[in-house]
Amino acid sequence: QVQLVESGGGLVQAGASLRLSCAASGSTFNNAHLAWYRQPPGKQRELVAIINSGSSTNYADSVKGRFTISRDNAKNTVYLQMNSLKPEDTSVYYCKLLLPPRSYWGQGIQVTVTS
Repeated sequence: QVQLVESGGGLVQAGASLRLSCAASGSTFNNAHLAWYRQPPGKQRELVAIINSGSSTNYADSVKGRFTISRDNAKNTVYLQMNSLKPEDTSVYYCKLLLPPRSYWGQGIQVTVTS
């Protein structure tokens, strides 16, 4: 069983930066694809960024140029560096580990950006 634990969220002003971390248990990390999702208040969960096992990345248009996803296989950790934060980035952020056919979610962490 894989467990994912997010950290690094908080309350910041617009224009600030935050780095989210997601630490995974288990020995399957190196072969897994990793993603960050977010769920704004009253809206559906949406994909923010994804990094595959070969470290290729993709981003939602709304965060391109501001957010960077990365992974450290030695630490079983995936990161989301968020720069130039906007109030519309306010959400609960979730990490997801994908090892088809299985996938695992973290518990979520709140990011609040004030104007």
